[in-house]
Amino acid sequence: MIRVFKIFRYSQTIQRFKNAFVSIKEELLLFMIATVFLLFISAVGIYYFEKGAQPETFRSIFHSLWWAATTLTTVGFGDMYPVTVGGKVFTFFILIIGLGVIAVPTGLLASALTKDSKQDHSRHEESATPNNTEEE
Repeated sequence: MIRVFKIFRYSQTIQRFKNAFVSIKEELLLFMIATVFLLFISAVGIYYFEKGAQPETFRSIFHSLWWAATTLTTVGFGDMYPVTVGGKVFTFFILIIGLGVIAVPTGLLASALTKDSKQDHSRHEESATPNNTEEE
């Protein structure tokens, strides 16, 4: 098992992913904090829209967190869903925001991987070209 993990140390692809995550760690941290805040706001919102129509399903804000997590991640298991007009409209907006929750970190990582790949290619080109120094 240890030998398998030693292979990862020498893999250029694994190293590139590590470099990409390190370069965007502040952005990812900020985005994760915003996502947790959005998760809580979503749970509060759906609770207030649906508590009167479905008191067994949306018993509390804590119980509504499950709905918020599945909706923001665009999974939507179907075990909790809105039945009121306000809840359905609110769900639509949360689903649209949920697409951004998936897309933003993906874009950050893709951009960081591209940047690291370009830097890696430029380092290889610099090391491959001989130093041409002219004598004066």
